[in-house]
Amino acid sequence: MSGNPAVVMRLVASAYSVAEKAGAIVRKVLHSGELGIVEKTGANDLQTMADRLAQQSICASLSRRFPKITMIGEEDLPAEEIQEDLLENGQSEEILQKNCPEEYSALKEEELVVWVDPLDGTKEYTEGLLDNVTVLIGIAYGGRAIAGVINQPFYNYQLGAGATLGRTMWGMLGLGAFGFQLQEVPSDKRIVTTTRSHSNKVVIDCINAMEPHEVVRVGGAGNKIIQLVEGKASAYVFASPGCKKWDTCAPEAILHAVGGRLTDMYGNAYRYDADVKHMNSAGVLATLRNHDYYISRVPQSVLQALKSD
Repeated sequence: MSGNPAVVMRLVASAYSVAEKAGAIVRKVLHSGELGIVEKTGANDLQTMADRLAQQSICASLSRRFPKITMIGEEDLPAEEIQEDLLENGQSEEILQKNCPEEYSALKEEELVVWVDPLDGTKEYTEGLLDNVTVLIGIAYGGRAIAGVINQPFYNYQLGAGATLGRTMWGMLGLGAFGFQLQEVPSDKRIVTTTRSHSNKVVIDCINAMEPHEVVRVGGAGNKIIQLVEGKASAYVFASPGCKKWDTCAPEAILHAVGGRLTDMYGNAYRYDADVKHMNSAGVLATLRNHDYYISRVPQSVLQALKSD
């Protein structure tokens, strides 16, 4: 792109490089063997040294270059001096070359909200289920998720020694999504992906109501959206509070960029303004296609058990 790229394109280009840096930090902590695990609210809500360092790296790197954006990260960390080696100043040249969609070309830094999950799938990270782990950086404007970056630090890890680990995908409304091959589950098959560690009767009742041919239980919201866009699942169904805005902002933007949808169980969109509550109280339902079918199958008992935002 000639001239000076739009603010939002520069932010996405930076987020791409910053997510790659965070992914490298996540790998480095694992290889050190010193995870530094602490429980936040219980055994299913963990924080590790990787969560802490990755969030410091992401937030400090983006704030230094874009001081007026609002940044909301999962981890509640004390304000402290950030080590220089955690900072990432790079930007993806490929993204800077893209033409910004007209409706976002004049956006200012102060109009943008960045939602950060430095390590989505922490429990799986501590258990060695490394393909479940993602780094999520979502960008919102006017309450909508408009762009997102997902880094998978351990992509290819099953290939063993010598494999190149990690990949980064990104997407933006009006531009599309990049870094993966879009695929769909065959239309005559319903494969539901859902939580592996936060299940209950309501969650199970809702999944059964979808009449799936297969149910896949994996960790991480980012990982489940990747399953949707790579043809491994038809719907992500989680009829429970528990997911937060930093879990869904980046994945939702990528999913929407390829024509999918993410809503609560009532079919309402979530908002990503700076002042919204962080919990996605009415569950998450995401699909690449046929969203209305899945919404229509949500039982009344499930809706009564959940509070709409």
